[in-house]
Amino acid sequence: MKNGKILIAGLALGLIPPALAGTPDQASQRILESRKIVKQFMGRLKGELQRAMKAGGPVKAIEVCRNEAPAIAGEMSQQTGWRVGRTSLKVRNPNNAPDAWERRVLQDFEARKARGEDVRKLEHAEIVAVNGKKQFRYMKAIPTGRICLRCHGAKLDPAVDQTLKQFYPHDRARGFKVGDIRGAFTIIQPLD
Repeated sequence: MKNGKILIAGLALGLIPPALAGTPDQASQRILESRKIVKQFMGRLKGELQRAMKAGGPVKAIEVCRNEAPAIAGEMSQQTGWRVGRTSLKVRNPNNAPDAWERRVLQDFEARKARGEDVRKLEHAEIVAVNGKKQFRYMKAIPTGRICLRCHGAKLDPAVDQTLKQFYPHDRARGFKVGDIRGAFTIIQPLD
């Protein structure tokens, strides 16, 4: 029942219509599965980024985020049958722009952070209807760590800045500080 708290809170707040909610056990299982996928995604991406940083510093890490992160998300999506990805209020890659639901959740994460909640623990789950089809949606905040500032901070090395301008001319994923919400992992599980 502990993991069903998100679902129950969603019901209490009117975010989840009771007819769409399913049982708390079903919601708990979906949340656990989503957490597992996020952990795998985060672990694989972190490992790739660490290898890239050792091999060629932040410029090499940009290549990982540009090429490997979407490949990992695609592979995990194919394995699970879900849509697995990352998004942010300040995107670097326009393909990762949040939809309306994700934007609302990210804004809620910012409000919760402002109230003192630990960014590392911010998550949200909800069942929504899109075009008449039910989806279980899950997001987990990505906290900004010190290493993230090499590519996402306010002051960037000129080589990093140039590489980002080359690949992402409309980059908005800068100016972060340690502890900020860098973005979120996002999952959609079709229910119909």
